[in-house]
Amino acid sequence: MEKENLETLFESLKNEFDVESPNLGHQERFISKLNSNGSNKTLAKAKGFKLWKPLIAVAATIVLCFSLITVFQQEPEVKDLASVSPELSKTQDFFTSTIALELTKLNNERSPETEALINDALKQLDILEKDYNKLKIDLSESGNDKRVIYAMISNFQNRIEILQNVMQNIEEVKQYNQETI
Repeated sequence: MEKENLETLFESLKNEFDVESPNLGHQERFISKLNSNGSNKTLAKAKGFKLWKPLIAVAATIVLCFSLITVFQQEPEVKDLASVSPELSKTQDFFTSTIALELTKLNNERSPETEALINDALKQLDILEKDYNKLKIDLSESGNDKRVIYAMISNFQNRIEILQNVMQNIEEVKQYNQETI
């Protein structure tokens, strides 16, 4: 099918082809012009490329170094108790739910008389939370060191103890207020 299309195309263009011969020496003149014009432009292009070549290499090196630095400076994965073992995951869940429950109770007891106690307790909890975040980094770096795990559990226990002590102090303030009335 394509062969037929080509044959019909050539048949239709038969009388339109340029079949005249060029003048004598045409090929030599063409080659000399080609050599004289092309060599100058090629030389200019080659010189320009030679100037840019070191700059491109330096830029590529800078880009490569920057990308390697950003890849290798990513922060390591921070672990918590749940990432160490299933038992410690349950322990962490127990402590976090207990702390959340105690915080809810504490916020329900908020009044003008207890405001200072509650704010002080929240500041202490914030300090313990920051310490816990440092312990998570230590756990990641130490490779699940038992001392760090014990320190994390102790941190949870300290938080619960603070909340329970504040709740006890709030109850004492309530009793004192009822006795004075």
